Amino acid sequence: MIVCRLRFTLCLCLIVAPLAVNAATPRGVVSAADPRAAAAGAEMLRRGGSATDAAIAMMLALAVVEPQSSGLGGGGFLVTGSATGKVDSYDGRETAPRAATPQWFYRDGVVLDHGAAVPGGRSVGVPGNLALAALAHARHGRLPWARLFDPAISLARDGFAVTPRLNATLAMFTATVGIDPAGRALWLDSSGAARAVGSVVRNPALARILQQVARQGPRAFYTGANAAAIARRVATSPVNPAPLTVADITAYRARAVPPVCAPYRQWRVCTMGPPSAGGIAVLQVLGMVQRFDLKALGPANPVAWHLLAEAERLAFADRDRYGADAAFVPVPVKGLLDPAYIAARSALIDPATTLPHAAPGTPAGADPAFAMAAPVDEHGTTHFVAVDARGNVASYTATVESGFGSGLVVNGYLLNNELTDFNLVPDIAGKPTANRVEPGKRPRSSMSPIVVYDAAGHVRLAGGAGGGATIPAQVIRLVIGTLDWGMDARTAIAQSVVFPTGSTSTEALLVEAGSSLEPMIPALTALGHTNTIARPLRLKANAVEATAQGWRGAADPRSEGAAASP
Repeated sequence: MIVCRLRFTLCLCLIVAPLAVNAATPRGVVSAADPRAAAAGAEMLRRGGSATDAAIAMMLALAVVEPQSSGLGGGGFLVTGSATGKVDSYDGRETAPRAATPQWFYRDGVVLDHGAAVPGGRSVGVPGNLALAALAHARHGRLPWARLFDPAISLARDGFAVTPRLNATLAMFTATVGIDPAGRALWLDSSGAARAVGSVVRNPALARILQQVARQGPRAFYTGANAAAIARRVATSPVNPAPLTVADITAYRARAVPPVCAPYRQWRVCTMGPPSAGGIAVLQVLGMVQRFDLKALGPANPVAWHLLAEAERLAFADRDRYGADAAFVPVPVKGLLDPAYIAARSALIDPATTLPHAAPGTPAGADPAFAMAAPVDEHGTTHFVAVDARGNVASYTATVESGFGSGLVVNGYLLNNELTDFNLVPDIAGKPTANRVEPGKRPRSSMSPIVVYDAAGHVRLAGGAGGGATIPAQVIRLVIGTLDWGMDARTAIAQSVVFPTGSTSTEALLVEAGSSLEPMIPALTALGHTNTIARPLRLKANAVEATAQGWRGAADPRSEGAAASP
């Protein structure tokens, strides 16, 4: 596995043993989708930093080494949990420009398809990651702000080796990266192909902006030359130019928002509220399945996965109907999580057969003025998580949306394409959809960082996933695997998922090709999932958990992720 030698300049990239934590430790632990980011987080814990300090350092390092999934030009959600049970959550989701209208993705009166809407300027929202990091650091940080940037600056300035995953993702998204000369120079070779595995990428422009933000704080990003460069790049994009202004960028604010928590058996699960619809879906599914004895069924029983699939269909229908930015539309969070409503939804689930149509329900507080919309096509993201020696945790999901975002590069970082997480078609049958584009609005998201407490009020588990619309299913699998099936977090993450793509029984139920679920397809078909398909799924999750011996980190074995301790 490829990591960088810690002197701490993190400059020399070598092939060394992975940083995986095989044993539990009382000193805290981190987990990220790249071992160099995990090394950055572990270093912050070594220096006496908090879990939030470690998470921010990992976000910054991933901005360098995992540009396909996250970075300064994207946004994210952070859930923090204290050792005493206090949970906070922070919204760094991107915002639409003030010039945006519900017809933002129309051209000559015709809506763009998703693939045509992604590249270029029209899909770019105002980035939120650095504002989120600054807000969280002010409340939970222990180390100086500038110290958190050291690993990322070294990686950008001195270089890092291209990994197999980065190479493969570049090969998939060469056209997106290729729309910008700066992107081609960074990540493609002279022939226009993906940079080879092991080749070293240096990004001095990114190192410079990281140094400026380290010295001056986030104002160096949201004002002045950098803000002007973002606005200019979006307005002059060779594809889909759009009017994102310096005023839009300067006005951006991350938000501290109330977390949403719900019981699952004897545990308390906390996650993000709106504009995350993923977190609410996770809590709904857990609530719907807890009347079933999943422990007795076990992971080898197709009925267990059938129950999860049915609950996901119902929760995803509610997501598509109600999920949106609560600052713009009334999202009935309380009604969606009301125990009586969850019980009524659960009663629709039959262990012996599928529901012909999973329609959204009518929770208390639902606004009938808004229409049901089709699922949004989501893609990338990354998750990273930390727990410090004091028992405080930080669970952070970050994204630029699609692989390599919009393809536009400013000062060495990619700009997101998060605005394609809005409903491209704003109205259905004469009614507005809750997740349509509006000026200053934040698009709905599937990102679902979680923190789980046991009955005694101690952190039991924290984690999350990348992978677009599959994120809630991955998080559900982590929770069920650890809490019901007695797995360690890494084993739980290594499981596959069931992922329903629509609300009717004839729409596809996806399982991961080559996984233990693929042989269950005949049994799932017999249960009524007549269109169950085995397909490669880009799954990627990370977690930390409490054990009797101390903290243990877990990374998805499908990814290049790793856990590390101080």
